[in-house]
Amino acid sequence: MARILITSALPYINGIKHLGNLAGSMLPADVYARFQRMRGHEVLYICATDEHGTPAELAAAAAGQDVRTYCDEQHAIQKDIGARFALSWDYFGRTSSPQNAQLTQHFAEALEANGLIAEIVEKQVYSNADIRFLPDRYVEGTCPNCGYEKARGDQCDNCGKLLEPTDLKDPYSTISGSRDLEVRDTRHLQLRQSQMEGRLRQWVDEATSWPQLARSIAYKWLDEGLRDRTITRDLSWGVKVTRDGGPREGFENKVFYVWFDAPIGYIAATAEWAEATGNDWERWWRTDKGAGDVTYVQFMGKDNVAFHTVSFPATILGSEEPWKLVDRLKAFNWLNWYGGKFSTSSKRGVFMDAALELLPSDYWRWYLTSNAPEGSDTQFTWESFQSVINSDLANVLGNFVNRILKFGAARFDGVVPDGGTPGEHEAWLEAEVDARLGAIVAAYEAIEYRKAAAETRALWAAGNEYLTRAQPWVVFKTDPAQAALGVRYGINLARLFAIVAGPVIPDASAAILKAVGSEGDAGQWPQGDAKSLLSALKAGHAFSTPDVLFAKIEDASVEEWKARFGGE
Repeated sequence: MARILITSALPYINGIKHLGNLAGSMLPADVYARFQRMRGHEVLYICATDEHGTPAELAAAAAGQDVRTYCDEQHAIQKDIGARFALSWDYFGRTSSPQNAQLTQHFAEALEANGLIAEIVEKQVYSNADIRFLPDRYVEGTCPNCGYEKARGDQCDNCGKLLEPTDLKDPYSTISGSRDLEVRDTRHLQLRQSQMEGRLRQWVDEATSWPQLARSIAYKWLDEGLRDRTITRDLSWGVKVTRDGGPREGFENKVFYVWFDAPIGYIAATAEWAEATGNDWERWWRTDKGAGDVTYVQFMGKDNVAFHTVSFPATILGSEEPWKLVDRLKAFNWLNWYGGKFSTSSKRGVFMDAALELLPSDYWRWYLTSNAPEGSDTQFTWESFQSVINSDLANVLGNFVNRILKFGAARFDGVVPDGGTPGEHEAWLEAEVDARLGAIVAAYEAIEYRKAAAETRALWAAGNEYLTRAQPWVVFKTDPAQAALGVRYGINLARLFAIVAGPVIPDASAAILKAVGSEGDAGQWPQGDAKSLLSALKAGHAFSTPDVLFAKIEDASVEEWKARFGGE
């Protein structure tokens, strides 16, 4: 039994996430966690809300709340929506936890002791109208790299270039809109990433299992030359800056930069989990306390790769302490909305809460997994969504299950029938099942979601082809025993389909397994060869007929949703 630690990029606290956020981190991490649990491995899937930084302060102000109250409410909302999407976190923590504050302060002091943090004086934008320094996203302006006019003070959303507020052209305050800005001196702590460049490059060189997307982004940062990064901000909300266990002199009104404390939140959320459950978090994170045999897998969108392949590892390696580093990193491209970005203000795209108002979570989980943005950016369109759901779920899977169980109930009184002699159709099916199951496992182990979904669908299609060949409803008229064979194989196929589909569509999987009287098999990946799997449910085993598993999406619904959410 392997031990597998899984983290997905932390969703930011300021509002409900859209389908692109779900597709690029939380959902694939969940699917992988479910698969590995079914394989019998010890899995710990950790996530948390990322709660510090200027966006949280701005969102709280816009909501008329203090930041803590705002974050408390938003964390509860995101946790609830994740549960309704069947995200099987072992723990969903918070970066505003005491555990994260303690660990962040610990890492900063360790890095400083190793000569990797320096106290510096730097130039920062000050707003005379707001009577305060303006860190990061409190400043917007024109990107010096691409000319985008609404670039933020930490990064340009258009070209992706990391920025400092002082880099922007024609800057203005996002608080007041004032352009009455000046640059003043302020004291900060700086992480000397440049001193870690050689060590980080060697580490990335050795990460041969990462997808090309992740490695190329890491090398881009390294090839451009690592810049020393300021890791404190003039804010009140965040992890306080300390030294020797007390407030650091001159930094009483400063906090650590969100991108310094947020990745540490993975470790801290595990510590939260341990406190809540009585488990030991260090055996997952400290290689001197049992984490040496852990495989650590991270999931994220491509915009987070640089921080996870350079900044966070610089913190871990620079501490010179025996912390667990990531082994496998799965990075995703963008899921776009009809060629553009999801946008709340422009009412473009479906967000997670609205998605569940329209359809059950399995519909979205299947579509986003089977169309995962792995090799390139992908486009969500209502037409594509309708086609995939109607073809894969309603026709190939749902129709198979309902057809065979209804026929079996009508002709064999709701019990698996005995009789018949396996022949060429069954031999063909067994070969197909063995091949498809092997391909599905290989795809999941390689963390390749499109392939895993395609092979799962191919397994379902093989079942439909078997029924076409065996024709139990036709054969029943002349040879009931041979028809019984086809029904028996078909019901066992329904069981097998449900188990294999479990990582992606857990609710439908549970419904099918309940119908075939096999609920106890939900958490176990199929064991044995096709011959044994297709005879798992013996003659005399009772089954029932489920309700329609997947309703087809009608054209009228597509037109309604396009008008509501955008679709041009």
